Amino acid sequence: MVVISPFSEGSSSSSSPPDYKYDVFLSFRGLDTRLNFTDHLYKALINSNFTTFLDDADIETGEDLKPELENAIKGSRASIIVLSKNYASSTWCLDELVLILEQHKTSNHVVIPIFYHVEPTDVRKQESSFGDVMAKHKQRMEAKENVEGKSQLARKMEIWKKALIEVANLKGKASQGR
Repeated sequence: MVVISPFSEGSSSSSSPPDYKYDVFLSFRGLDTRLNFTDHLYKALINSNFTTFLDDADIETGEDLKPELENAIKGSRASIIVLSKNYASSTWCLDELVLILEQHKTSNHVVIPIFYHVEPTDVRKQESSFGDVMAKHKQRMEAKENVEGKSQLARKMEIWKKALIEVANLKGKASQGR
């Protein structure tokens, strides 16, 4: 069981924690969960005194994460990843996921996946909506005429696939019916 508690500002210890700007970074697909599940989760975290990063702006598809998103992930003690039906349709979400998992490996960053109306096995095996979306990414890659662009997207797709497998293998929570 993972327990995350917000640091109180006045606390000090002999092994003081690193300076984090956020307790929790929320990664989610806005179209699926912004106005329902993620909004409620965010409010619950804030009400429990967790400093929580929630990106309020819809982000368009791009090559790299915005620096502020990258800094927010690196400046957080933990990430909650809300894996929903359309999560993998966003290259931003997939890039966030990769960076979150890198932080998990290198800096004790806690990662909590929530499977929101999706099955962990569909994420792991890239089946159902995750398979459909990855097939669309592959079609987009194959349609590229620029050889370097095609190669770069192929490398990213392999990284995304591995990240989806890795996050699905973490102990997470299912939200069906809640």
